[in-house]
Amino acid sequence: MGRVRKADLPASSALWDRMGKGDFMDCYATRADLPPREAAQLAFAMPGWARGLLSLRNAIVAPFGLKTGAKPGSDAIGIFPVVSDTPDEIILGLDDRHLDFRIAVLRQSGIVYGATWVHCHNLAGRAYLATVMPFHILMSRNALGRVADR
Repeated sequence: MGRVRKADLPASSALWDRMGKGDFMDCYATRADLPPREAAQLAFAMPGWARGLLSLRNAIVAPFGLKTGAKPGSDAIGIFPVVSDTPDEIILGLDDRHLDFRIAVLRQSGIVYGATWVHCHNLAGRAYLATVMPFHILMSRNALGRVADR
């Protein structure tokens, strides 16, 4: 995990097209030259503790009608639906009532970047984002750590 660092997402990422005032974005990077889909598959092959956190999250939000992952049979990596897939970048994500999010895995010059963009629609979205932020950081760094270990 020491090889994972906070980074600026390169300007070539399609994720920048979504960025607006008040939106959240963070990015982590590690040295690797894996194709983006392969890196994303490694990143989102989550360990038991992370799957447990996501299961808990899904149990809590399901009664509120929030989405809990990709529709069965859709193109997805882990629970995240694929939004776009190019040779240099794969973008995963969902739009929901409280917020929209996208995860980009970008390969550039021997570095794999993992970025998350979130647009909150309302107070519930902002409260949700604030609540999950410590877990998001831990899980994002851990995900790229699996890419670095490859």
